[in-house]
Amino acid sequence: MNKNILSALLLFLNIAAFAQDNQVNVSSKISGVTVFMNGAQVQRQSDQIDVPQGVSLLIFSGLSSSIEAQSLQAKGEGNFTILSVAKQNNFLLDKRKSDQKLALQAKSEELSDRVITLKNEMAVYKSEEEMLGKNQAVMGPNVNYDLVKLKAALDFQKQRLMDAKSKQATLQKDIDKLYEEINRINRQAAEVDGKAIGNSNDVIVKVSSKTATKGKFILTYLVKNASWYPTYDIRAKDVASSIQLVYKANVSQNSGEDWKNVKLTLSSGNPSNNNEKPNLPTYLIGYLSAGYSLFNPISAASNAVKGKVVDANDNSALPGVSVRVKNSTVATVTDASGNYSIQMPAGANTLEFSYVGYERQELTASYGQLNVRLKQDSKALDEVVVMGYGVAKKEMSGALAGSAAGIRIRGTGSISSVPLEVKNVEKQTNVTFEIAMPYTILSDGKQATVDIGNYDFKADYQYYAVPKVTQDAFLTAKITDFNEVNFISGEANIFFEGTYLGKSLLDIQNTDTLTISLGVDKNVSVKREKQKGFTERQFIGSSQKDTRHFVIDVKNRKGQVVNLTIEDQLPVATNSDIAVEKQELSKAKLDETSGKLTWQFVLQPNEQKKIDLKYQVKYPKNRPVNIE
Repeated sequence: MNKNILSALLLFLNIAAFAQDNQVNVSSKISGVTVFMNGAQVQRQSDQIDVPQGVSLLIFSGLSSSIEAQSLQAKGEGNFTILSVAKQNNFLLDKRKSDQKLALQAKSEELSDRVITLKNEMAVYKSEEEMLGKNQAVMGPNVNYDLVKLKAALDFQKQRLMDAKSKQATLQKDIDKLYEEINRINRQAAEVDGKAIGNSNDVIVKVSSKTATKGKFILTYLVKNASWYPTYDIRAKDVASSIQLVYKANVSQNSGEDWKNVKLTLSSGNPSNNNEKPNLPTYLIGYLSAGYSLFNPISAASNAVKGKVVDANDNSALPGVSVRVKNSTVATVTDASGNYSIQMPAGANTLEFSYVGYERQELTASYGQLNVRLKQDSKALDEVVVMGYGVAKKEMSGALAGSAAGIRIRGTGSISSVPLEVKNVEKQTNVTFEIAMPYTILSDGKQATVDIGNYDFKADYQYYAVPKVTQDAFLTAKITDFNEVNFISGEANIFFEGTYLGKSLLDIQNTDTLTISLGVDKNVSVKREKQKGFTERQFIGSSQKDTRHFVIDVKNRKGQVVNLTIEDQLPVATNSDIAVEKQELSKAKLDETSGKLTWQFVLQPNEQKKIDLKYQVKYPKNRPVNIE
């Protein structure tokens, strides 16, 4: 049987079944929303309604089309029994447009009418030009030539042709300007309401009552196309000051329903994750030739990935694309030019790219450059859209309360003048942030930034340098008293001494100490030089010895004391025929296994210090080794 015929038959049977029951249209409004890392749970409340005697169908119309059917729940207050709850598509209810969008569309239509008028006028001049071209012969074969009349006729024709062409050129310029204005208005109209989600859903609650009664209903359901992710602003005035950390949530949704003046809760949970506990299989060991694979260790370092996201059809930049590390809370959005940069946590190698009206993509990206071409979703509506994008203080005491005294709500370019209260609640499997005041997030896909905490931490500042790799000295801040604040891993914007230094990754997983890199300080100089005059090579019997001598020169040009850690290394022999002899380490701490050398000391203002590193390598003659 044809699929469309079958669908129509099922719809007819549903309607026929419903016709036997009382139908009551129920008005409701969204009262609360819990936003997860992916998805959101919406709570709707009805006013008190009249429930007839017998079996009735309560119709909640105009709900989001992205409702997850299995998540639907209905609760009621009254003397009746809820028999079932289900959803169905509603293709007859149009998406309501805002007054601002209607005004913009009216202006676009007015300009389009002017374009039509100008095109008609240009067509008249075009016809005149064609007519003048067809009437080039001003004198017939049997007519005597009158030079005065001939000149006048030619002058008239020339003037009319020039006027016609000039008018056409002027009209074309006016039409082009109108088209530019129409495109700007259409883009702004798309920016106002975002991408239409398509048809809506009706939720049908079937109830049974022995007598006519009154009641109230609450619906809860999960919707897609909603998410939030954390980011941080980390500010330090100088190495004598505390660290100020602003905890922010970036919230967006395009579910098809506007959340207006609702109780907003942010949750670290993710309903889309696999909730099955893992099973550990038997660890079988055998020869590689028999198909047993090698152990694949996970990298212990985070990596930065950057790139550009464009439309696959015309290569135009896509601003506001959501870029998320898979199975992680780390995320960002592309800027106005479609560019992005994101820090990959240790072990992560997959990025998810999603954008309203485009197909979602998952791509492998461990580090470096990753440019992305997104394809438009063939199921999306025909509407052309350009999406937008988003671009109180609590002192920390010995025991952190874990909540913020106040926050500011920041959307796309605006800052709320009224601080909001946020309650931080740690639950059994997730953390929630409950915003006390009613809050509004429209279904437009735009990023709204919510400051959900502002904290001061005492920090241990320390400079760190590896002069064998780079001569730069990096300032780091270590924070230890953060465990009572429910942070979630995310990217951080670093500000030091009033200057933006770039982004870093705040990785909260499995650590009791947060180490934040605040960037390079050029006022701490570290140089490592090989002493050529002390480099020796000796041949003794069947062996030879090579000596290496390095001097690390450190200077503090700052007007304050700095704590400095320097790392270098001795080579580690991989063969018993190779021996490494320590000759001068300048009291470094040595890890015998890795060969790592560590110096820790305090430099006074303008103090200079030199470190000697000297070692000798003995190895068989005529078998060279890799000595720097």
